[in-house]
Amino acid sequence: MKKEEIYLWDWQRILLGNAPWEFMLEIVLRTLIIYLALIIIMRLLGKRMNAQLTITELAVMIMLGGIVSVPMQIPERGLLPGILVLISVLFLHRGINWLAFKNRKAELITQGDLQVLVTDGVLDRDEMGKSSLSREQLFANLRANNIQHLGQVKRVYLEADGEFSIYKQAEPKPGLSVLPEKDPELHQSEPQAENVQACLQCGNVEPKEKTRNAVCARCGCGDWTYAVNKS
Repeated sequence: MKKEEIYLWDWQRILLGNAPWEFMLEIVLRTLIIYLALIIIMRLLGKRMNAQLTITELAVMIMLGGIVSVPMQIPERGLLPGILVLISVLFLHRGINWLAFKNRKAELITQGDLQVLVTDGVLDRDEMGKSSLSREQLFANLRANNIQHLGQVKRVYLEADGEFSIYKQAEPKPGLSVLPEKDPELHQSEPQAENVQACLQCGNVEPKEKTRNAVCARCGCGDWTYAVNKS
C-alpha cells in the first residue's frame, strides 16, 4: 500500500482492509470449513494433543495456528492449500511418532528423556541446571503435592512432557524445608531435627559435627541450615 493511500480516519480500510463487504460472509464460510478440517486433523493426531505436550507436539500446535489463519482471512489464498498443509503436518507428526516408536535414539532426539531431580531427599543440581529449572520452581511443585521437606521425597522425575512425578519416602527422614523463605513465621513453627543440619543448596543432611566450617560433600557449598524433623 502506498503512503498516499493511508488516511487516519479511513474506517472501511481500518475495519475491512482492502476486501469488500461481501468478503465478510466468505470469511464465515472459510472459518467454518477450516474449523471442521482442523477438528478432524486434531482428532487424527491423537489424544496426546489434548494433554501435556511434548516438544514435537508443541511444535505442531504452533504450526497449526499459523496454517489455519491464512486461508481464513486472506482473499487471494484458497482453502485447499491450507487443508493440504494440515494433512501434511498430520503425516509428518505420525511419521515422527512411528520413528520414535521404532528407534530409541530417535525417540530421545524428538521427545526428550526424563531427568532425576531428587534422589533420597537430595537435589541433583546438575540435572536441574540442564533443564533450566530453579530450586523455587521445584519447591513450588513439591508444596502443591503436600510436601513440607525433602526428607519426605524418595524420587522426583521431570518427565519428557514437562510433568513432575513425585515418589514419597515410605519412612520420612529429616530434610531441607521447601516452605517459602518469605514466610519466616511458618519456618519457625517447623519441628527442627536435633544433631543434624541440611545443606541450603542441595538438601544433603549431615551430623552437626561434620558441618562445622565444612563444605557439603554433595554440592561443595558451605551453607547449612536446620533440617526439618521427619513427619
